[in-house]
Amino acid sequence: MSITITPDGDLRFIWLDALSDLVNAGTPRISRASSVEPTPEGKWAVDLAPVGGPILQPFTKRSEALAAEVRWLEQKGY
Repeated sequence: MSITITPDGDLRFIWLDALSDLVNAGTPRISRASSVEPTPEGKWAVDLAPVGGPILQPFTKRSEALAAEVRWLEQKGY
């Protein structure tokens, strides 16, 4: 997990409840980077379109999809 400080002074990080106190430091702007949804076949897919990314699939478990989502976002500097 990492926190990026942009040139404008914004903090950018993948949300964890443990970091929720950071939003009290200013006016938060929280946005989704992806969605994790079930497929018609009963698997799981990660749609990273909100950040210009791919669809990652298939995953047997939702937890696997969530882990892949975090890995991809961290690799891209989110």
